[in-house]
Amino acid sequence: MVQQLRFHKAQYGGFYLAPPKAGSVGDVDLDDHVALVLAEHVRKYPPALVELPDITTGTPDPGRQAMRRAVPLLFTDDEGKPIHDQRWSELWGGWRKAAGWPEKGTFHSLRHYFATRLITSGADPTDVQNALRHSSLRITLETYVHWWPKKNRRRNIVSTALREAAGNRSGAAFPG
Repeated sequence: MVQQLRFHKAQYGGFYLAPPKAGSVGDVDLDDHVALVLAEHVRKYPPALVELPDITTGTPDPGRQAMRRAVPLLFTDDEGKPIHDQRWSELWGGWRKAAGWPEKGTFHSLRHYFATRLITSGADPTDVQNALRHSSLRITLETYVHWWPKKNRRRNIVSTALREAAGNRSGAAFPG
């Protein structure tokens, strides 16, 4: 089952499970090193079972409670509870500082860092779109077009083509 952890204090008392935002579903391609690091994390910090409301099969009728079920969560706080956005911001600040990142860097900055690393490493625009789960290629390009390296663009593309064409005809020369 594909689901996303969300938070709504008034309606669900905090965290709940729901279908992914905008149907954003896909695989994450990890290299061997990242897989080893995650496996070590799971070994040291096994998932914590947390009971949560689950609306992945549909929103309950008004006045009815959402079905609850135990869910293994990989990333929790020291008490084994899901990490809400405020707590995440506190943790992120310490992690960011320990990594030597600028103070203005937010957790969302990691998303942009990931995107720009993909681009500067030669990823195709559609690969970046899929990795970021953008609904359209246009969103990806409008956000990150300035990061794609400019090819060795020539100012004289037409004159170069004309010179080449003239050179292919016997006896014809294109004046330079």
